[in-house]
Amino acid sequence: MSTECVSPPTGGPQSQAPSPGGQYGALASDGCRPPSTSAPGSLPRWRALLAAAVLCYINLLNYMNWFIIPGVLLDVQKYFHISDSHAGLLQTGFIGCLLVSAPVFGYLGDRHSRKATLSFGILLWSGAGLCSSFISSQYSWLFFLSRGFVGIGAASYSTVAPTVLGDLFVKDQRTCVLAVFYIFIPVGSGLGYVLGSAVAELTGNWRWALRIMPCLDVVALVLLVLLVPDLPRGAAEKQEAVAVGAPRSSWCEDVRYLGRNLIFGALTVATGIIGVILGAEASRRYKKVNPRAEPLICASSLFATAPCLYLALILASRTLVASYVFLALGELLLSCNWAVVADILLSVVVPRCRGTAEALQITVAHILGDAGSPYLAGLISSVLQAERPNSYLQRFLGLQHSLLCCAFAIILGGGCFLLTALHLEGDQARARRSGKGTLDKDVASRSTESQYLLSGTSTPAEEA
Repeated sequence: MSTECVSPPTGGPQSQAPSPGGQYGALASDGCRPPSTSAPGSLPRWRALLAAAVLCYINLLNYMNWFIIPGVLLDVQKYFHISDSHAGLLQTGFIGCLLVSAPVFGYLGDRHSRKATLSFGILLWSGAGLCSSFISSQYSWLFFLSRGFVGIGAASYSTVAPTVLGDLFVKDQRTCVLAVFYIFIPVGSGLGYVLGSAVAELTGNWRWALRIMPCLDVVALVLLVLLVPDLPRGAAEKQEAVAVGAPRSSWCEDVRYLGRNLIFGALTVATGIIGVILGAEASRRYKKVNPRAEPLICASSLFATAPCLYLALILASRTLVASYVFLALGELLLSCNWAVVADILLSVVVPRCRGTAEALQITVAHILGDAGSPYLAGLISSVLQAERPNSYLQRFLGLQHSLLCCAFAIILGGGCFLLTALHLEGDQARARRSGKGTLDKDVASRSTESQYLLSGTSTPAEEA
């Protein structure tokens, strides 16, 4: 029989109440204004903001670990002698381990110390990443396994960290902090790609990229232990009214080279920051006049992303400038969804279940997305190349045609958000009633009626 974690009373309101306009959570937005006094959970404002800054920093490192391998993927393929399809399998194994372990961490995050869960994740992904840099080329399977352990560590953080922020801030504050938190997903992804490529180029050894990250992870672990509080679940609602041996180039030459070779990483960082901010701000403004604004914004951004991605892939062989323009637009539009999706989730789930909800959301998203897509794209590319002459152009066309499938998957995702818009208000209303205990009373009432039926007696209402 499961038990619920109940926080000690603090004298504040018993649950998060809707705004005068009937809005709940982020839907009650009225502008991203910071609190003037102390933050929820009896924490001073500066302490809550400091904890949020630490969590954002660790989120940056989390996604740098995700995408540091794509930055050195060609070197990894040469070192371990693996094909395109097996290279895609690296990410598939990573995501597979992440999605399998996410529900476990969601369960642990809802019932045990969240700080301990986060610390375990950092130690796991840091240790696995460091050990993978010493694996011999004869044991490629061991490298695949180590990436799986990195995925398990990442799952703990991606699942639990947003719930900690949910207990530090409420309403407009939560929306703003989540926007900043999710900005570090594209920023971390881009920086991971940049770091991997830059370190491999400067040192002549791609494995040094995996040896630098643990140093940053140790700093993150210390900051987490010292500065992030382990708040009771639902606290916010209860308180809320260079190459080795080769000649070295100059610093200016390195900067010029990296400026030419890391355009994708720079685009990801820039469009990620702008996109998350635009998405959060558009959501904040639009939902004042339309309670279904959040899923509609997500659907619109995906529908606009699909043709941008399609054109970026088609134009890549003709005009690289136009391809980069459409790629930047597509990444910007995709990034609009990060904070908005998290806000939707937190507004339809009661506080005691948010860790599990985050885990399920991550699991479903990755099952339907990047769990199998890298391997599938690599497999399609290999099949197409097998039927064509072995040339650089044919290898390019094989990858180009395999990636076109993503544009159609994005359109399907937009349709799913339209369905979400039809049910959002009802789900938010049920979450509010459950938070006030209404659903618990209904369950108790139905249980009492069942007991009367089993005993063959009449209920008090029937007797009256």
